[in-house]
Amino acid sequence: MVKAVLASLEDAKAEDVISIDLQGKTSIADTMIIASGRSNVHVGAMADRVLKAFKEAGAATPRIEGLPHCDWVLVDGGDVIIHLFRPEVRQFYNLEKMWGQDRPGERQAG
Repeated sequence: MVKAVLASLEDAKAEDVISIDLQGKTSIADTMIIASGRSNVHVGAMADRVLKAFKEAGAATPRIEGLPHCDWVLVDGGDVIIHLFRPEVRQFYNLEKMWGQDRPGERQAG
């Protein structure tokens, strides 16, 4: 599912996409993907692409939060969690630092 999500984000022209391996760090998911969109409309379009990727893969429909405002959209796909941000919101919350993006095993996606 991670590859399908990353491909959908690439198709949607997502920016600064990273994938963080959460195995051994938390039980909430195996992978966290974080990406930025240029505007609220772009973030909403990225979320639509991600939802379509889940549907096309035959995966369960993920839970989604934040669609009305689209400054931070959270897609909970079970084993993979996707955070879609406008750049200034992403910088404010700095999830990459919180989840240890600099630790061995993390990589820049793309």
